[in-house]
Amino acid sequence: MNHNPLMLRHRPSFATALSASSRVALPAAALLVWGAVAFSAVTWGLRWSATGNAPSNATAAQALPEVDVSAAARSLGAAPVQAAAAPTAASRFQLLGVLDAGSDAGAALMAVDGKPAKPYRVGAVVTDGLLLQSAQGRRISLGASVDGPPTLVLELPAKK
Repeated sequence: MNHNPLMLRHRPSFATALSASSRVALPAAALLVWGAVAFSAVTWGLRWSATGNAPSNATAAQALPEVDVSAAARSLGAAPVQAAAAPTAASRFQLLGVLDAGSDAGAALMAVDGKPAKPYRVGAVVTDGLLLQSAQGRRISLGASVDGPPTLVLELPAKK
């Protein structure tokens, strides 16, 4: 016994309705999509032909305003960068030991530019343009020549 007459009535399903109208809807949708593709192609073609070449990022960058990079960095919390002081001539050398063997003899143990320490005799070239002129007590002198004026005088650090 079926007491629900509404269930017995035949209604077409969604798939049946779509298949009947697909003879018109699908060709119309395809025509719409291909029309959009053609419109896009024509638009880009006209844009390229107007400038003489393909559009580039250079033309877009010319339209941007000038930006003060340091002001932008400060507004984002960056600390101002201070220029590093140029290293002095004395800071390049670290005197580790002196051997005093007279006025024209002697040696010094030095580290140059943070490299491992090396021994240098009086008259030996330490770096470009500087040679060891003399080694006396706890002090050495460096200069351009053995007989010239000293360019730099280094002393051993005080004993602890």
